Amino acid sequence: MTTTTRLTVAQALVRFLAAQYTERDGVRHRLIGATWGIFGHGNVAGLGQALVEHAEVMPYHQGRNEQSMVHAAVGYARQSNRLSTHAVTTSIGPGATNLVTGAALATINHLPVLLLPGDTFATRPADPVLQQLEVPYAGDLSVNDCLRPVSKYFDRITRPEALIPAALQAVRVLSDPVETGAVTLALPQDVQAEAYDWPEEFFAERVWTVRRPGADPTELAEAVTAIRAARRPLVVAGGGVHHSRAEEALAEFASVTGIPVASTQAGKGSLRHDHPQDVGGIGHTGTATADELARTADLVIGVGTRYTDFTTASGTLFQEPGVRFLNLNIAPYDGHKLGGLPLVADARSGLMELTEALQMHDHRVAATYAAGYAEGKELWEQRVDACFEAAEPDVRPTQPQVIGALDAIVDETDVIINAAGSLPGDLHKLWRARSSDQYHLEYGYSCMGYEIPAAIGVKLAAPERNVWALVGDGTYLMMPTEIVTAVQEGIAVKMLLVQNHGYASIGGLSESVGGERYGTAYRFPAADGTYTGAPLPVDLAANAASLGMRVLRAKTVRDLRAALAEARAADTPTCVYVETETTDTVSGAPEAQAWWDVPVAETATRPSAVKARELYERHVSARRRHL
Repeated sequence: MTTTTRLTVAQALVRFLAAQYTERDGVRHRLIGATWGIFGHGNVAGLGQALVEHAEVMPYHQGRNEQSMVHAAVGYARQSNRLSTHAVTTSIGPGATNLVTGAALATINHLPVLLLPGDTFATRPADPVLQQLEVPYAGDLSVNDCLRPVSKYFDRITRPEALIPAALQAVRVLSDPVETGAVTLALPQDVQAEAYDWPEEFFAERVWTVRRPGADPTELAEAVTAIRAARRPLVVAGGGVHHSRAEEALAEFASVTGIPVASTQAGKGSLRHDHPQDVGGIGHTGTATADELARTADLVIGVGTRYTDFTTASGTLFQEPGVRFLNLNIAPYDGHKLGGLPLVADARSGLMELTEALQMHDHRVAATYAAGYAEGKELWEQRVDACFEAAEPDVRPTQPQVIGALDAIVDETDVIINAAGSLPGDLHKLWRARSSDQYHLEYGYSCMGYEIPAAIGVKLAAPERNVWALVGDGTYLMMPTEIVTAVQEGIAVKMLLVQNHGYASIGGLSESVGGERYGTAYRFPAADGTYTGAPLPVDLAANAASLGMRVLRAKTVRDLRAALAEARAADTPTCVYVETETTDTVSGAPEAQAWWDVPVAETATRPSAVKARELYERHVSARRRHL
């Protein structure tokens, strides 16, 4: 006879989630480490009550914004190597739809997060109820259906017994290295509170093995042949290197073969910055060294990369006439990109197999090739030093000098987090990653507002680390609300808040495409309607302080160095606020070393746009479709 326990759907779900584990390389991890929640009528009497009853097995975090709760969960998941994540619960209505941006970010970046939004009544006692979306042609739709295209798995639990297969499928997807992303279980508020006799087996501990599949022998042999035939091979390391914890395997592969390694935003840190084969970031925001190697490479070895347009310079970067691609990726979809040879395998397993096979042939690139990229690497490091150096310590710093000041005080235990604005480009070119997980850039979705909540998630996953949220003023104004959470829970994140009076990244892009920085500055309107008047009298440091954060203001390079050191030593949430020098006469980061496709109006009449269109057409003519 099957033993059962009578619980509500919400109670059963919490108990089930608390018993789920992942295991990789013999090490077990709890899959759902905690649940974030903001309660409304759609979840307060269901999941809210269940979380109170099961607080001893399911920790709870109080959020201030639904989107930012997802960002915090994603930050936790990334720092946990996708082996553990958080759940997020909201009410139906705006709380649920606020999840969509965070869900898109998680799915695009292949990072697991479990979303548990409330839903309208399954029994329809009144129609419509509060916050119900009425759709005349479909009675079973709700606002939660917005989450379908940004979820890797979606189900609506309209009957208690339906939770059992849905919950198992949800965990299967969360723990699958190929399929993982946002998972949504929409929970009608009446069903959440409905009781059912649950089989005890449902609550038993389950361990989900995170696989490390090796390469198919035929694909491996073809890959080895391609590498041995290449004269100028180049590795492009993507985020999959980190997800697989394949950094040591990549370092061994690079050392044995002498093949240089360039990194995407997600892959930066795959090799330490001082590894002889590390040539820095690649693509539109990459280094001159890496991009020149990419232009002349005859074999591009992608490891765990999606080949986004920033990486390929919108299809203009890899210009060698006979260039071929070899794609080591656990996802077949990515393994077949750019007409490449697929090597479908776990990144670590595949790299180890490649290294072993190439060692048998004593394969190594020519000494002249290695000497050439070593020289290029050294020249780029000199450019970085020049960007970081401040001739006068008592002047306002440039943004690269801000990065340089932080670079000078951190060690391999610090984690820096960024996602949007002008900082990602400067960091990709200039930051010297000292450990595999120091550089945490969310550039799959490049979501403004990610940094502060993600820093909280990372700090929860790694409480012994110094965690820095690098935030521009545009991003800060999007989502500073989780500062309150950090203060409430004593989560000692550090925030470096850079004030440059506007959307600096888009302002620069606007100027480059003939848009003359229209609508990108934080200024009062001028007489002609453009925002070119005086800067707004906004005090972001005061705002952060009003939310409970300790704030250190830095006016000069000297002040900044002292403030960063003080913040790093702090055991409470601390912000360093600095206004950067932005005049055209001040040296900034090196220009983009490769193109990015942002179309310019074909029929533009303003001189700046006409000139930009001419330049655009020249770049477009260099685009290649790799088949």
